Amino acid sequence: MIDFLTAITPLIIIHTIAMIALIASSYTDLKRREVPDWISIGLVCLGIFVNLLFSILFWDYNYILGSLVGFAAVLLLGWIMFYSGQWGGGDSKMLMALGALLGINPFVHEIPWFAHFIFNLIIVGAVYGLLWTVYLIISKFNAFSRSLQDLLKERRLRQAKATMFFVLLLLILMGVLIMIVPQLRQFSFMSGFILYIALVVPLTFYLWIAVKAVEKSCMLKFVLPGQLTEGDWIAKDIVVKGKTIASPKDLGIDKKQIAILKKLYTRGLIKKILIKEGIPFLPSFLIAYALTVAMGNILFYFI
Repeated sequence: MIDFLTAITPLIIIHTIAMIALIASSYTDLKRREVPDWISIGLVCLGIFVNLLFSILFWDYNYILGSLVGFAAVLLLGWIMFYSGQWGGGDSKMLMALGALLGINPFVHEIPWFAHFIFNLIIVGAVYGLLWTVYLIISKFNAFSRSLQDLLKERRLRQAKATMFFVLLLLILMGVLIMIVPQLRQFSFMSGFILYIALVVPLTFYLWIAVKAVEKSCMLKFVLPGQLTEGDWIAKDIVVKGKTIASPKDLGIDKKQIAILKKLYTRGLIKKILIKEGIPFLPSFLIAYALTVAMGNILFYFI
């Protein structure tokens, strides 16, 4: 009985802390499109402290070791996702915090619980992102429709469209020739693959255009410098007297840049700032976490 309580008590405490933090961060992400550092950085410190405390109480170094390994491993993943533009700073910091709290024990020969959560997060995040995009299109359909039409009229896209149709025609011709020319029938196994690629090419092309239209019509907005928060994505270069103050290449604006922009605004040198408002992804973290606690790896339900 004592061994059971020793094993289950840390899990209850850790999952409770994680759920509270994810609920709070999801609320702030939906409301203000940001996750305060006191939640994410605070959770990193709390995760390491709690696991250190468990190591002392149960005289088991695996708790603190797993916490440090989990933080280090997810630090790399979060860095990759942030600098590839897939996640904002708040999402990456929260993932690191969960790594520190949940931990990854390198000496246990089984898939870590955290790995099951990451897999569920990938699935849930994809579905969540798709549904949010559909919501944006429906809620701002007129603006989306105008943006889509404008994109399709751009010269470079017309040229890309012509190239895409040429490639599509070539692929279909190759697939048909393989099926009807006797000398090529030995390669018949390739015809299905070629025709599949012929289907994917136009779908990918128009999906990319649709995503650009959503970004342009539904995810861009003007704000005053005083409304900027650290990590906001600048959508257009801000240049004053030949000097670039902030740029989309910055991967999120920092506090120093915001302070400069506020001063420039009071001097009348700039007006509103165009920013890209991303999808609030923290709710997908919460959903994936709850699914992992309740069901484990959802992949196991499909195999």
